[in-house]
Amino acid sequence: MSYLKEKVSYLKGLAEGMQISDSTNEGKLLKAIIAVLDDIAIEVDDIAEIQDQISEQVDEIDEDLGEIEGLLYDVDDDDDDDDECDCAECVDEEVCNAQFDCPHCEQTINLMDAYMKKDSVLCPHCHKDIEIEWSCDCEDCAEGEDDTED
Repeated sequence: MSYLKEKVSYLKGLAEGMQISDSTNEGKLLKAIIAVLDDIAIEVDDIAEIQDQISEQVDEIDEDLGEIEGLLYDVDDDDDDDDECDCAECVDEEVCNAQFDCPHCEQTINLMDAYMKKDSVLCPHCHKDIEIEWSCDCEDCAEGEDDTED
């Protein structure tokens, strides 16, 4: 029971103890005011309960949004630097550029991270397809190659 309901209950008891009757105009008015106050107290309690439920839902939505942001923006909280490139050509720590010459037109081609996983690229100069064979000499890839050769 809320504070407002307690106060309205006290007023109802006080009015009954004072024997305020509906026979006088003042009695009718006081009982009507107490009835309205009771309705207001009930509504305020309902609103407070709904507000608590909404607050819990907003907290859940906030947690879900945080998880989605973590997945969408690939937030890395453990500060691992394993995925950083060691080449001298990287301008940004998280972006690696590779360069090579097109075998068809001999123009230099710059590749960003997005193209590093593809098996072929299109030369922006001569528009011919270039097959790329990526090789890696890291320990993880070397172990994987050993397993596949058996």
